[in-house]
Order: sequence, then structure tokens, then C-alpha cells
Amino acid sequence: MMIIKNKAIVEDDWNVLRLAGNDTPQSVVVLPGKVIVPLNVWLAQRDALQDRTDLGVWLASSDRPEALQQDIARFGVIAVDFPKFADGRGYTIAYLLRERLGYKGELRAIGDVLRDQMFYMQRVGFDAFAPRTDKDINQALKGLSDFSVTYQASNDEKLPLFRRVSRGVANG
Repeated sequence: MMIIKNKAIVEDDWNVLRLAGNDTPQSVVVLPGKVIVPLNVWLAQRDALQDRTDLGVWLASSDRPEALQQDIARFGVIAVDFPKFADGRGYTIAYLLRERLGYKGELRAIGDVLRDQMFYMQRVGFDAFAPRTDKDINQALKGLSDFSVTYQASNDEKLPLFRRVSRGVANG
């Protein structure tokens, strides 16, 4: 599978674990290899999984990023799931991971990720995107450069536009 990472299309070597019908966070088997597990699996199996270096974690839109506060530095990748494009809670989760919890690793958007959202997702701290498989990834990549100027402050630009532009004062 291909993803967008750091504004380039690259091959993805991570597998995202999603629970099937009868799976529970306590009983699901986390296979060897690079796996991004749901937060509830990490919390339920932390003792058994904590020595693995090939593990990432993903948060559902209803999860609290503060649940990772003790472990955040151990993950090379944290993903945030967007269950549907209209659910904006993932933006807040990403912003909190970057700004309040100081996460520096790969922050990936997964789920119902569309081109129209990606510019705004990168503004709050996402640097990797797994667009929906029914969409053209090359077109999705273009979404990261839809705008050349931003007005508001965010993770990618700490000052709003009015603070970045110098204006001469008219004498008169």
C-alpha cells in the first residue's frame, strides 16, 4: 500500500490492526512486524507489548491522547483514525499530541482521509496520510499545496498573518 509521507508518495511498511467481530482488546493477537495497534489494545496488553520496538498506536476519534502521555516517546508512529470525513475530532487529537504532549514522531491520518482535508490536517501536525483506497493518491498529494498563505496560527505557523506582515503607518 502507498501513503503520503513528508509530502511524497512512499510505500507503507506498517500494518494497521483493526479488531474483528469477536476480538477484544485483551484477546486479539498482535502479530510480529510493524503493526499500528488501537489504543485500547495497547492499554490492555501494555505489559506484553512494551518491549516491542516495531509497534505504533492509533487513536479513535473518541480516544483521549492524554492516555499516551507516559508512553508517547516510545512510538515512532501514532495514527489518528477518521471514521468519516465529517468527524473533525481527529484534528484536535493531532494538535494536542503535537502541542501539549510534544510528540515528535510520525503522525499519520488514517480512515476516511480525503484530499480536501489534507491541507488542514498538515496544519495541525499530521505529516503522513493514508488516503482512502478508492481515491487517486497523486491527486490527494496535490491537496497538501492547495493554499499558499494561511491566516490563522497553528502547529505549522505559530503566528497569524497579521503578525507576519509588516505594514507601514501612513503619516498624514
